[in-house]
Amino acid sequence: MLENAHCKTTLLMALLLLAAIPSCAANKGAAVPTPPPAQVSAPQPAPGAVNTLAQTAIRAGVQACGARINQVTNFLTGGNYQGVGALLFIPPTDQNQRLISLSLEIPATAKVPAAYVSTSVAPNQANGCGGEYESVIYWNRPCDAVAAQNFAGLQRVGSLAKTITVLDGGIWTKVFLMPAGTGCVSIKKEVVQ
Repeated sequence: MLENAHCKTTLLMALLLLAAIPSCAANKGAAVPTPPPAQVSAPQPAPGAVNTLAQTAIRAGVQACGARINQVTNFLTGGNYQGVGALLFIPPTDQNQRLISLSLEIPATAKVPAAYVSTSVAPNQANGCGGEYESVIYWNRPCDAVAAQNFAGLQRVGSLAKTITVLDGGIWTKVFLMPAGTGCVSIKKEVVQ
């Protein structure tokens, strides 16, 4: 929670940095970010290129985790940033030594509904920069159908307590399925090593 004006100022600075990225302004039909919320519609990066979100973080002083932000956000978006909205949480000081968090809205595709994704990266880890993400999607069908159709390769391993089913994708990946009315909310969590 942003509890003080200093943190609010830093968040606003991160949003303004998004607006200053030339590739966003040059993108035909791109949404120019205006707080709140910050939205970025950026062109698809060339292979090996640093995407707009990573560029924004790097320009704000996040050097140690720029490559991890690039890796995770390219994975989450499939490298296509058309219609993606983003909000970066960049600390006011020591940006290169602190946890960085991003919230993304990823638009629906023909196969997957729109998703809210939260990802965080932390420098000074054994692997340089550790990261994790949680992808939240509402599916308009029961959780058993979502498990069978969208997460068929994962093993059902029980529940957190009573109603949230846990699917196992290995030591670093879990999917949580939570009933929501007649539908289901999936929360995929993966730690990036």
